[in-house]
Amino acid sequence: MNLHEQLGALEVGVDQLIQAVVAPQAQNIPETLAADATPEAAVQAASAPVTAAVEASADVAARTVAEAETETETSAAVAEEKPTLSIGRPAQNEITMTIGGKTVSLHPEQVGQLIEELSNARASMTPEPPMGVPPGWRFVSTRNPVMAAQKQSNGDRLLIVRHTGHGWVPFTFSPDNVIQMYALLTQR
Repeated sequence: MNLHEQLGALEVGVDQLIQAVVAPQAQNIPETLAADATPEAAVQAASAPVTAAVEASADVAARTVAEAETETETSAAVAEEKPTLSIGRPAQNEITMTIGGKTVSLHPEQVGQLIEELSNARASMTPEPPMGVPPGWRFVSTRNPVMAAQKQSNGDRLLIVRHTGHGWVPFTFSPDNVIQMYALLTQR
């Protein structure tokens, strides 16, 4: 329950408490005042239990708000602690991911789906991956991958290459880039 919900519940509780105290008090007020009692004294005597109930409710409200603030501060402190990601490989066709103490087991189809979703998300993030190959970068290379190519209406070429880890990876090349790639691949 967040702070606003707790305050709303507290307000409803205070209203109910006031109604529970005021209604019986209204029934106990005598029709006529004693001869020596002033109207102010009668009002004060009749409202004393209500005042006490309101003060008690205010005290409860203050304690509840203080508890809610403490809970919110504790939640904020926990939120500031960034959960760690742990990845395990308990079996050939299984990966486990643990984030914030919660572990999920992923099988090959789920890993492929995760790679695709992460790849799509990463493509729109900044900064972009480095333009050069980072030193010490680890990778798995696919020898003689399966490929498909299509000519686009603007003259570009779409090349889709099947990587054993990443799955189908699409690339679009301008005609100039196709010439550069041909030269790069055929140079001795």
